Amino acid sequence: MRHLLALSFSLLSLAAGAQGVPRESMDPRVTEVWDLKPRKITPSVNPGDAPSDAIVLFDGKDLSKWSNLAGAEAKWEVKDGAMTVVKGTGDVKTKQLFGDFQLHIEWRAPAQVESEGQGRGNSGIFLQERYELQVLDSYESVTYSNGQAGSIYKQSVPLVNATRRPGEWQSYDVIYTAPRFSENGRVITPAYVTVIHNGVVIQNNTQILGPTEYKGLPVYQSHGKGAIKLQDHGNPVSYRNIWIREM
Repeated sequence: MRHLLALSFSLLSLAAGAQGVPRESMDPRVTEVWDLKPRKITPSVNPGDAPSDAIVLFDGKDLSKWSNLAGAEAKWEVKDGAMTVVKGTGDVKTKQLFGDFQLHIEWRAPAQVESEGQGRGNSGIFLQERYELQVLDSYESVTYSNGQAGSIYKQSVPLVNATRRPGEWQSYDVIYTAPRFSENGRVITPAYVTVIHNGVVIQNNTQILGPTEYKGLPVYQSHGKGAIKLQDHGNPVSYRNIWIREM
């Protein structure tokens, strides 16, 4: 970060000093950056696969990187490469904590439709355990718009409804910037999130207003890094191919 700030100041100084100097007279090397080299990684071959610097949170085999909210063993079912909510066993969360990140996660609502609205394939992905990205079968179901699939629950309506049919696998790709707080707990910058649902942008650098609340308005509370939490809402929603990159 210090290197980037120094670069910014250098470019600003250059711009200030170049006022009045014809552009064709400037040395192009002055604005070339050579000493800051991006770290080399190996990207994935197939869309949705984890790049070389990703942390694989679920590879379809076990829940070793997850626990229940009390820190004990997670009780969701692992079968056929997926982890599925077992009603009544409670939410699960990653053992590792994260700040800013890129997250890839695939989910599937039950093929058999048994309810409507918020009772239809309901789960949720909580960023830093606090900010819910809604998981819901919104293919042909009516509910409040800021509670449908892809919403920041009770806050931000998705730009479009990109939901596939119930029983089909879907993907979320999430770019998340954590909020920053002062020492006395004041919000310096709120959290922001971009969400791509099945290849379609549905949240574009959306400001998160605070922790997810079912009733009332959200109010930020100072916090540090947090886990990724998946919700047991009573429906057998499945997840697979979950990986994350710290940024």
